[in-house]
Amino acid sequence: MKNIIIIATLNARYTHASLGLRYLFANMGEWQDSTTIMEFTIAMRPLDVAEQLLSCQPRIIGLGVYIWNITETTALVQLLKSLAPDVVIVLGGPEVSYETSEQPIAQWADYVITGPGDVSFRHLCGQLLNGQKPVLKVIAGEQVPLAQLVSPYNAYTQDDLANRSIYVEASRGCPFKCEFCLSALDKTALPFELSHFLAEMAQLWERGLRQFRFVDRTFNLKIQTTIAILDFFLERLDAETFLHFELVPDHLPETLKERIARFPAGALQFEIGIQTFNPAVQALISRKQDNAKAADNIRWLREHSQAHLHTDLIFGLPGEDLQSFGEGFDRLMALNPHEIQLGILKRLRGTPIIRHTEAFGMVYNPQPPYNILRTDRVDFDTMQHMNRFARYWDLIANSGRFAHTLPLLLGDAPFARFWTLTQWVYAEVQQTHQIALSRLFVLVHGAGQAVLAIERTALEEALLQDYALTGQKGQVPFLTEALKNSRNPYLPTKSGNQRQLRFLN
Repeated sequence: MKNIIIIATLNARYTHASLGLRYLFANMGEWQDSTTIMEFTIAMRPLDVAEQLLSCQPRIIGLGVYIWNITETTALVQLLKSLAPDVVIVLGGPEVSYETSEQPIAQWADYVITGPGDVSFRHLCGQLLNGQKPVLKVIAGEQVPLAQLVSPYNAYTQDDLANRSIYVEASRGCPFKCEFCLSALDKTALPFELSHFLAEMAQLWERGLRQFRFVDRTFNLKIQTTIAILDFFLERLDAETFLHFELVPDHLPETLKERIARFPAGALQFEIGIQTFNPAVQALISRKQDNAKAADNIRWLREHSQAHLHTDLIFGLPGEDLQSFGEGFDRLMALNPHEIQLGILKRLRGTPIIRHTEAFGMVYNPQPPYNILRTDRVDFDTMQHMNRFARYWDLIANSGRFAHTLPLLLGDAPFARFWTLTQWVYAEVQQTHQIALSRLFVLVHGAGQAVLAIERTALEEALLQDYALTGQKGQVPFLTEALKNSRNPYLPTKSGNQRQLRFLN
């Protein structure tokens, strides 16, 4: 009876281990012995994935569908139904839980479970295997009390623990209503029973896991729970401990600060969603955030803890223009987080952000990932440039490879200067990916000289230090000759003049 049921998904990377599949498996009840987890990646050909799935001769295949795998999963489902029409295909996951009838993948599948699938998938499998065909194709998932769910953590294998990112959750849901996020549809955040959860974490620890990535939307919502979890890890702390949490930025009482300060460097990473510092935009998207407290807390974390701070901003929100975003970027830069992740607004299916579409002239990409293409305040060309800005920011700033050079590049106007750098670099290479590291150093050197007016000796000394730290071998590649031979229209002319670059309209 093995492999009667397969639950599968296409992860973004091999190192990601799907928590959702493991919840399904843990709650399969009498059908668990007949169920197998299979994980693939979006880099694989759908034809090869179909071959592996069908080689197990399953009767039911359940597929987790997300924004990052919808294109590949649609192709996979088409292949499966063409090759084995009698195999029942069941879809679940956030991408098919809303606007379901409009999606081609739902037309190909036999059933779609919207919302929670933890127990609903088991019930559907039982009906199908007992010859009871459900009346409805689209089935609303049943939200059961969290205490009734079987924990998924035993479904992580030793190979998972040793080689992959392991995700855990102490709570589900979110009390906030930020309209760009699917969590805006939640009524509140619901915690798992704390002592049981910590017992599960203790088992993972005893099995050798040292890196725990919490998926909770609001880890520091209930401070006593947060402290209990941090105390659990403080008692077991060793050199390999790594904990990732998503932190509400304006809620950091002294009792929590005291615990955070105890962790050594490398043990804590906080993902902190600022998204926008513009109060009018925050009000439009129903985001409640005390900006002054959020800034004070980030400053405290940077100065008094050793936590790694990964902060987020979103470009393209309704009501925000380039100048407003740039001001928010500079404000966040002044707080000196380790990373600023620049996201482009996406219209996730089901999110309330759609209510602003007409009033703010918001045009979204009809294809995944449904990113914003223009608004009434940001035209398409500017949006494209911002996409390049975000990519080059990852390569140069977030990578940590230009630690000595970055302050020279950014000066006292970080956003404006990096905008100028982005414009120059793209004019030089006409690409944002597959840029060799040595070439990137040449480009930074070129931009620093051509449009940022950085004193040459200081720039090259900083680049030499950074280049040495990369471990690259051979001659330093950023030589004057590289600029002399360039056709970049933004390079200095023989007379010493240079074309002017526009930052803001």
